[in-house]
Formats: sequence, structure tokens, C-alpha cells
Amino acid sequence: MVYGDIGTSPLYAVRECFHGQHAIALLPGNIMGVLSLIVWSLLIVVSLKYVMFIMRADNKGEGGIFALLALVKAGTKDKSGRGYAVLVTLGIFGAALLYGDGIITPAISVLSAMEGLDVATDKAAPFILPGTCLILILLFRMQKHGTEKIGKVFGPLMILWFTVIAALGVVAIIDRPEILASVNPIHAYRFFVENQMHGMVVLGSVVLCITGGEALYADMGHFGPRAIRLSWYVMVLPSLLLNYFGQGALLLAQPDKAFNPFYALVPHAMLYPMVALSTMATVIASQAMISGVYSLTQQAVQLGYCPRIHIVNTSAETKGQIYLPGVNNAMMVACLGLVLAFKSSSNLAGAYGIAVTATMGITSIIYFYVVHTLWRWSYWKTIPLIVLFLVFDVTYLSANMLKILDGGWFTLTVAGLIMLAIVTWRDGKQALGARYAAMGLPITLFLDSLVASDRPLRTPGAAVFMSVSSTGTPITLLHHYKHNKMLHELIILLSVTSTELPFVPRSSRLEVTSLGHGFFRIIARYGFMQTPSVPEIMELARAHGLDVTMESTSFYLGRETLLTGGQAEMAGWRKSLFAYMSRNAWNATTFFGIPPGRVVELGAQVEL
Repeated sequence: MVYGDIGTSPLYAVRECFHGQHAIALLPGNIMGVLSLIVWSLLIVVSLKYVMFIMRADNKGEGGIFALLALVKAGTKDKSGRGYAVLVTLGIFGAALLYGDGIITPAISVLSAMEGLDVATDKAAPFILPGTCLILILLFRMQKHGTEKIGKVFGPLMILWFTVIAALGVVAIIDRPEILASVNPIHAYRFFVENQMHGMVVLGSVVLCITGGEALYADMGHFGPRAIRLSWYVMVLPSLLLNYFGQGALLLAQPDKAFNPFYALVPHAMLYPMVALSTMATVIASQAMISGVYSLTQQAVQLGYCPRIHIVNTSAETKGQIYLPGVNNAMMVACLGLVLAFKSSSNLAGAYGIAVTATMGITSIIYFYVVHTLWRWSYWKTIPLIVLFLVFDVTYLSANMLKILDGGWFTLTVAGLIMLAIVTWRDGKQALGARYAAMGLPITLFLDSLVASDRPLRTPGAAVFMSVSSTGTPITLLHHYKHNKMLHELIILLSVTSTELPFVPRSSRLEVTSLGHGFFRIIARYGFMQTPSVPEIMELARAHGLDVTMESTSFYLGRETLLTGGQAEMAGWRKSLFAYMSRNAWNATTFFGIPPGRVVELGAQVEL
């Protein structure tokens, strides 16, 4: 399941080198050189970098760019330095690039599988685009049911896929065993010497063989490093190498098959079953990326990089099974638009590599900080390793920068827009928090004022005032008391915070402090892979001795109207964008699981 993306790369990686927009001549030396590049890319970038080293940088078992960034945030004491700001910015940009990758993967994978019909018969050409669009629509419409049950058949299907592509490769290798000599890196060296700049352009297509490297790191929390490493070395890597060698052997014998060497390996009688199997494999690859985007977005919400959005938990038993309707619909529209605009997987290939290579380079840089600064590895141990990683990352990125006009512009545009939204939301929340802090009142002064004045009327029951800040007096409480001149017998000041850990156990969830006069402050902590739940918080509060039930408690929430004419250090258009995002954020009542009939919203106008 983890290797769905990288496992379906044989569908288009070799073809793009010899039949794409920047195809290289079908000479034996070029075929051996390209195969050598593919072999060593899989060995160094995936086997060495990700499977052996990057996966060690787990955040309590979780992986991925945001998990790595949270590790940096948790281990950095001085967060005011320029180096820390650069790392955070790079991490955000890497996450934004993964969104672009998540949009392109379903489009290029399913489209490349459907293009096998064109190999079987010329009459199928008119049905490739409509068929691709139909499969993508069905794929995204299925997401609301969750992937837990579907996932049970994913593993066996991918085992069948890897077994079949390995067998196809072996048959071709038997005819031209000399292709195995391409494992010698001297063939890659000669390839660049002979082709120079054209060789660099082709390298941008070779990188398609390692797409999905980030996915295995991001999915580490779901399956564990041991299972991922075992499946890579025992099943995935051997199958991929055999198939790539097989495609190279086929091209040595029949160069005219370069228009689709993967399907050219398949006996004619088996073409239609192979198209069906390829389509199922690409759907699995797409599913892995879609689920990855869901998890990435959930992490962004919890880390304060994204507004609240509608998150549906599709399984009560399995951790991490979520569905995001808004994100799902946006991805579906974007994928369909890509298919209809680019029309073929070859055209899409130019947009694909730049996201993958840039994210890999960013991961290497952040990993260097983690191993040297947090783990205290010495320079002599760290620098040679990171330099090796960056040589591959930077070379691949440079090759793909040559394809910006061929489609790379799309990925960079998507990443730029998403990064702009993330940074604007982060900065806007900080400015809003500073504004509220300036308007606020220390809780001790508020309680002293209650004692000094005529004691206010206390009504039976409990009231929960939710506040972003875990200090001071919530603005909603001040407004409520100012206008109603009464308070409930039990007052809870509730703040829900996110930690740099992926999961916080229930036993460590709440910090309850008695403030006197019937006031209590509760700080609820959730990990960046968890969704906050007020009913759960109330249940845990009873275990701390507070007499509260959802049925007898009123919840007071603030709803601010943002005005953009204040003194916050943000450009006017960014304030307007933040205000728009705030207005369209998912309502707090539903997000936190509070019964709507128990909620009182108090509005306020705030100038930024």
C-alpha cells in the first residue's frame, strides 16, 4: 500500500526518457545509461536515504514533513533566530509542494494506466480521457466511505502487481541479459559525457522512478518502519529493478517499442487484463496520496497553519481514518482539470518531477538540522551523508527546473498559492492573538473585582468559556458579565492547544487548575494527528472532580468580525485574505463536537 506511487512508476518513467517531449536517441549506450541512472536512483535515494536514514527521524512513530518540522519546533529553544525561521519556511513550502504532488499523482497514474488501451487497439483512443475522468470521479466519490474496508484488499492486489511486473521483466531479461551490466555506474557517467545538457534534461524524466519516496516516510506512522523496510527490500525493490531491466532489454531488442515499453512487455492476449490490473494499482497509488493529503491537512489545522475545516472520522476503531469533504472535492476538480488540460501522461510528466525533487531537497536540509543539532551527531558523521543526499536532490531539481514551461509551472503555482495561504493564516492568527492579549484582563484582577464589588448573581449549572489563550480572562467572559451581570455557579475557562507530538494519551490530556470562587481553568492538549473533542474533555473533567455534563452545561464561544484598518504589521491584502479565510473556517461548534443547542455565541469586532 505504501509503495503504490513508486510501484506504478514503471508505467511511464522509461517511456518518458525515450519517447517523451525531451526523448533521447535510442542508442545502446543511452539505454544502458538511463537504466544505470534508474538503478542507482532507487538504491541511493530510496534504499539508502529514505528507508535506511530518513525514517529514523520519526516523531513518536509518525513521519512526514510536518512531523519532521514539529520535531524541529519541539527541540529548538530559541525560536527567534533566522536559521529557525528559514527551516520553518522551508518545511511549509515542502508541505505545499506535497499538495501539488497529491493532485498530480492520481491524474498521471490513472491516465498512464488507461493509455494501455491504445496499445491494444487504436480504436480505444477516444475512450482514454473519458474513462480516466470516470475512474477519478468514482475514486473521489468513494472517499466518504473510508478506506478501512477497501484497504484489506489493497495489500494482496499490490503483491499481485509486483509479482506480475517482475515476471514480465524476467522474460525480457532472458532474451537480452547484457542489460544487467547497466548496474555499473560507469554507464551513467558515460551517458552524461556523451549527451551533456540533453542528458540533464532526460534526468528530469529519470526522477519519475523515485516518486513516492516521501510517501513511504509520511505513512510510517500507519504501518511502522519495520514493515516498510521489509516490504521494500524483499518485494518492492527487486520487482521494480527486474521490470526496469526488462524494459531496457526490450528496447535493446526492439527500439520501435519506445512509445510504451511497459505494455510492450505484456503478451498481446494479456493486454486487457494488464490494463485492468494497472488501473487498480494506480487507484491504490492515488488512494495513498489522497489519504496523505488528508493527514497533511489535519496536521496543518492542529499546528495552526490552516483554518478549521470539516473533518469526518470514518472509523471508530482504526486510527487515522479521516475524510475531508472540502479538500476531497477540490482535489477532484483539480485532477479532472489536469487530465482535460494536459490530455496525456507525457504532458503531465513535466509537472510531476519538480514537486518531488524540491520536497526531497527540503527534507534533506531539515534532516541535517535534526541529526546534528538535536541528536548531536558530529560534523564528520553528518556532512558526508547529507552531501551525498543533496548531490542527488539538487541534480534532480536542476534537471526538472528545465521543464518549468512544460508543466512545472503548475506545481510551483499550486505550491506558491498554498504557501501564501498557510503563512497568511499563521501570521494573522499571531496578530489576532496579540490584539486579544492587549484587550484582555489578568484573571486575578477579574476575580478580585468580583470580590470587591457586590457579589454577582450566581445561577445553577456550569458554563464553559472557550479561549485560544491559556492565560488571562477570555473576552467572551468579559462581554457576558458586562451585559448580563450574572455568572454560573461553575465557570470553566477552556483552552484547546496543539503539541509538537503526534498523539497525546488521554491520561495526559487535561491540566485542571482551581482559580477559586467556582472558577477552573482547563488546558486540553492534543497531538497534531488528533482531532479535539469537547465531549471527551468534559468526560475527563468529571474524572478530575468537576460536576459537569454536556446536557447541563452552556458553552460560550466568540465570533469575531475582523476589520483590516488596524496597526498589525501585515499588508492590507493579506489582512483581507485572512479575514476571508476566518469567515469561511468550519464553525467551532461542529469542529469541537459541541451540541448546537448548548452553544451561545458572542460577537465582537476586532481591528487588525
